[in-house]
Amino acid sequence: MATGLVDSKLARLTVDVTSSSARLALHNAPLNVIDIPMMEELAQLLAEIESRADISVIVLSGEGKSFSAGVDAAAHTPENVETMLHKFHAAIRALIATKKVTIAAVHGHCLGGGAELAMVCDMVYTTPSSQWGFPEIKLGCYPPVACTALAALVGQKRAAELILTGRTISGSKAAEIGLANHAVPEEKLQSAVDNTVQELLRLSPAALAVTKKAFYAWDAMHFDKALARAEKIYFDELMKTADAQEGVRAFMDKRQPKWTGK
Repeated sequence: MATGLVDSKLARLTVDVTSSSARLALHNAPLNVIDIPMMEELAQLLAEIESRADISVIVLSGEGKSFSAGVDAAAHTPENVETMLHKFHAAIRALIATKKVTIAAVHGHCLGGGAELAMVCDMVYTTPSSQWGFPEIKLGCYPPVACTALAALVGQKRAAELILTGRTISGSKAAEIGLANHAVPEEKLQSAVDNTVQELLRLSPAALAVTKKAFYAWDAMHFDKALARAEKIYFDELMKTADAQEGVRAFMDKRQPKWTGK
C-alpha cells in the first residue's frame, strides 16, 4: 500500500503507489456506486497525490465486476443533491486540474458519474464489452459534466444522442467515437495500461506537467465556467421540476416514473 497516503482511513477506495504511479480503485461492491464518502475520499486522495513529487501518473479503475454504475441515486434527492454535486464536482475538478497524467481502466458498467470520472481522464482504456452511458435523463435529470465536456470528446451530435436518449453503448463503440482511446480484451486491459504507464514513466515529470497545462489551456478557460452554469441550472431549474423528483423516487422505488411535464 501507499506510504504517506491516507490508505488506512479509506473505505471507498484502495490505493497503491509503485514506481512513481498511483493506482486508485473504486471500492464499493457490487457496482462501485459513487456515494458521498467516495467523493470525499477521492478529492482528498487526489490532493495528497498532487503534493507528491515522486508520483507522475494516476491510474483509476474499479474493483470487482465494474468500473462504476454511477452516482448513488439517493444522493439526487432534493435534500442531498446540492451537497452531492458540489462534492462530486470537487473530485472531477481535481482530476482535471492535476498535473499528473491520468489513465482510466474501464470494465463492466461505466455509467453516469462513473462515465464522467473516466471521460475527464487524459487517456482511457476500456474492454469491448463494457457498458458506457449517461442514463440520467431516464431519472428526469442530466449529467452536468457530460453536458459541459462530452461534445468536445465525441462531437456535438453524438454527445446529444447519448445525453438526450440515455442510451448505453459498448466499450468498442466508446473507443470508436473517441470516448476511449482503445478497446482491448479484458484479459489484456491491465497490460495495456501498464505498457502506457511504463512509457510515461520514462519521460520527464516536469515536461509532462507543463505539457498538460499547455494542452488543456483552451478547455480549462471554459470548463469551469460552463460547469458552474450547468450546476446553477441544475439547482435553480431542474430540481424545481416535479419530474426530476419523480424520476429519482421512481428509480429508488424500482418502478416506472409517471411524468407530468412539470
